Amino acid sequence: MSNTMEYKEYIAKVEYSSEDKCFFGKLEMIEDLVTFEATNVEELEKNFQTCVEEYLQTCEELGREPQKAYKEAIKAGVSLNSFVSRVLASQVKKIAV
Repeated sequence: MSNTMEYKEYIAKVEYSSEDKCFFGKLEMIEDLVTFEATNVEELEKNFQTCVEEYLQTCEELGREPQKAYKEAIKAGVSLNSFVSRVLASQVKKIAV
């Protein structure tokens, strides 16, 4: 079971609030705050996709590039700093050989 969703190169982490009886999520690994919520799984998937589309549209209307998610770090289950450190260490080993 996974608590992440992916759409158009964006990944969201999803949680459930038993207090509010709803699912909620936000786009990960971007500085902009983009959130969504729903009361069931079908609505959650739809709202996630809608929030990504609206984010992209808003960026276009503002004349700025949408931020790109560092989805490799999320998929590896590590922080962005840890992921970059691993990649750099791997490259240094290749150069040293």
